[in-house]
Amino acid sequence: MGSTERIKNVAKRVAKWHDAGHKIVVVPSAMSGETNRLIGLAREIMPEPDQRELDMIAATGEQVSVGLLSMALKAIGKEAVSYAGWQVPIKTDSAFTKARIQSIDDARIKSDLDAGKIVIITGFQGVDEQNNITTLGRGGSDTSAVAVAAAINADECLIYTDVDGVYTTDPRIVSEARRLKRITFEEMLEMASLGSKVLQIRSVEFAGNYKVPTRVLSSLTDPMMSLEEEAQSGTLISFEEENNMEQAVISGIASSRDEAKITVRGVPDRPGIAFQIVGAIADGNIEVDMIIQNQSLDGKTDFSLTVPRNDYARAMDILNTKVKAQIGAIEIIGDNHVSKVSVIGVGMRSHVGIAAQMFKTLFDEGINIQMISTSEIKISVLIDEKYMELAVRALHKAFELEKI
Repeated sequence: MGSTERIKNVAKRVAKWHDAGHKIVVVPSAMSGETNRLIGLAREIMPEPDQRELDMIAATGEQVSVGLLSMALKAIGKEAVSYAGWQVPIKTDSAFTKARIQSIDDARIKSDLDAGKIVIITGFQGVDEQNNITTLGRGGSDTSAVAVAAAINADECLIYTDVDGVYTTDPRIVSEARRLKRITFEEMLEMASLGSKVLQIRSVEFAGNYKVPTRVLSSLTDPMMSLEEEAQSGTLISFEEENNMEQAVISGIASSRDEAKITVRGVPDRPGIAFQIVGAIADGNIEVDMIIQNQSLDGKTDFSLTVPRNDYARAMDILNTKVKAQIGAIEIIGDNHVSKVSVIGVGMRSHVGIAAQMFKTLFDEGINIQMISTSEIKISVLIDEKYMELAVRALHKAFELEKI
C-alpha cells in the first residue's frame, strides 16, 4: 500500500482471486509512512499525546487505504465496499494504542460476501464499549486480518508483506539465510515474540488459537502470477503434526535490539519482593520478559529483568520513585545497550545438547551471556548489543541452517 500505483496492483491481485470464485475480505494497512506522519503531527502538538486522541488520529491512515482500494477495485469493474472497524464492528477493550480484540460481528461481512461483493476492512483498529475508536498497536493490521479470518471461518489467511516468507534468520545479517517453506505456529510465535518482524505476535496467537491456516507472501511479486504458483509461494504456518517427521532440530535464529536490562540490587530476600518489583512494572503497562534472581547472600539478593527498550526510561522511573524505597533496595541500575538472540525449533523436544552447542558457539566467539531463558522449543540469551550480529552469524553456521 506504498503508493497509488501499488494499490492498483493490490486491486488486480484481489480481483484475480475473486475471478477464480473465492469470496474475498481484504484488510489493508495504512500507506507507507502514513502512521508515522500522523503520530509525528500529534507529537508536534503534544510531546506525550493523550492516548485516546492519538488513536483518533492514527486510525485515519487505514481509512484512507480502504477507500482508495475500494475505488481501485471499482475502477476495474469489481463491486467492493469498505468499512472502518467501528462499522463492522470490531469490538475491543479500552487500552488505547494497545487495544485487544474482544469480538467481531460477522453478519455484515457475510451478507456482502453472499451478494458477491469484495469486502475491505480497516486493519489496526476497532471500537470499545463506549464507542471510542481504538488501535491495536504497531503491526495491528496483521492481527485484524487473522481475527477477521477466524470470525468468518476463512479457508486461509494470506498475509502479503514486503518479504517473501519467513527465513531461518534475518537475511540482512546472514546472506545464506534460507526461506522456510513451512513453520509451525509454535515456532512462528517464538520468532515473532523474539524479534522477527515478519508478523505481529498477536496475529500469530490468533492464528494458532483459532487454527487459521496462514501463509506469508510477498506483495512485490507480479499481481497476475498464476493462482497455483502464488498459493505455493511464501511460508505456510502450520501445525506441528502436519510437518515432516524429519523436522529440522532448529528452524531459525531470532534476534532483537529492542531490549533493556534493569537490575534491582540489594533486595531483601523475602516473600513478595518479586511481585512488588514486577507488579509495579506491569501496572505501568510495561511488558517484562526475562527475569533472574541471584542467590541470597546475608539476606540480600539482586533481581534482574528485561523490558522493551522504548519503555526503559519509564520503567527505571517507576522503580526509582515507587519501588526502591518501599522494598529497601540499595540501588537500581540499567543497561539499554543489550540484545537478545534465540535459537528456535520444535525439534529441540527430541534432541539433547542444543543448549550446550549454543553456549559453546558463543564462548568460541568470546561473547558473554548475561541472562538465559528457555522454553520447550527455544533458548534465548541476553548479550551486549555490539555482539548481536556476530552471534547470529555464528549460530546460523553452527546449526547448519543454510542447508535447510
